[in-house]
Amino acid sequence: MVKKTVKKEDDADLEQIPESEVDSQRYLELVQDVLENTQANIRRALNLLKENNIDAESLLSSLKATKEASEGFIAMDSGKERIIEGVFNGEKMVGGDGTEYLVPANYASKSKLVEGDMLKLTITKNGSFIYKQIGPVERIQKITTLVRDENTNTWYAVDGAKRWKLLTASVTYFHGDAGDEIVILIPRDGTTRWAAVENIIHVKS
Repeated sequence: MVKKTVKKEDDADLEQIPESEVDSQRYLELVQDVLENTQANIRRALNLLKENNIDAESLLSSLKATKEASEGFIAMDSGKERIIEGVFNGEKMVGGDGTEYLVPANYASKSKLVEGDMLKLTITKNGSFIYKQIGPVERIQKITTLVRDENTNTWYAVDGAKRWKLLTASVTYFHGDAGDEIVILIPRDGTTRWAAVENIIHVKS
């Protein structure tokens, strides 16, 4: 749907999911998403054709979307490289058609991706996923408190009545414990449910 914060030599492997680890179920879900999207666009085009006053621009837009969705599926199936741009939602990349793509937690953590960042995903002909940050949003830092939900084992950064969800990989990387002070990165503009971890200040017990 990059990397001023990523060291290429350390993190290159984090950007790729080897072919041997590609989840076949995820591939089937992606195929289903493509087919359902194609079907929806075809149905929309047919409905437009039934109207007395056809909106040519809407019809062409629907047909173009159908063509692009179909080509995307063919490109994957024929072993060609696919490039998709999308927005990071704090956990996954959401493509322009609404399809979600899993972003490796270690890569998101070490890259300090923030909700709203623009990403480019390259799916290579052998099935590897390579992510690149192409449009980082403006960030601000906040010092908060690290809290863990005992019921779900979910980590949060808490500041008064506000809280932001954290990737477990980020907390683990910094060896965080509940009660530690945590420096987070969040978008300067807009609300967000997620935060990236800049650093953790360990509180002595």
